[in-house]
Amino acid sequence: MATAFLLPFGNLFASLQALAAWFAPRPSPAPAQTVRLPAQRRTIVTQPAKPLRVVRVLEPSAPRTVAGRMVISGRMADVCAELDRLAALEAKGC
Repeated sequence: MATAFLLPFGNLFASLQALAAWFAPRPSPAPAQTVRLPAQRRTIVTQPAKPLRVVRVLEPSAPRTVAGRMVISGRMADVCAELDRLAALEAKGC
């Protein structure tokens, strides 16, 4: 008999919950996002590696004992290898 008395209250609460959900603030829709499609395949053209260039610049007014300036250009790996080689020569005393 107690369950027959509680059944109408359950239906009443379900109706109130539905009504409250109808008045509750709804979350705003997410802003539209741009979808990037995968790019078409492109052929990558590799440029030939620049050769290593080592240029020694001597000033005309400087005496011969002055080493002058050195310009090293090329790929970073090649420039570093050349600097290592020059450092090893200097350490050797050549």
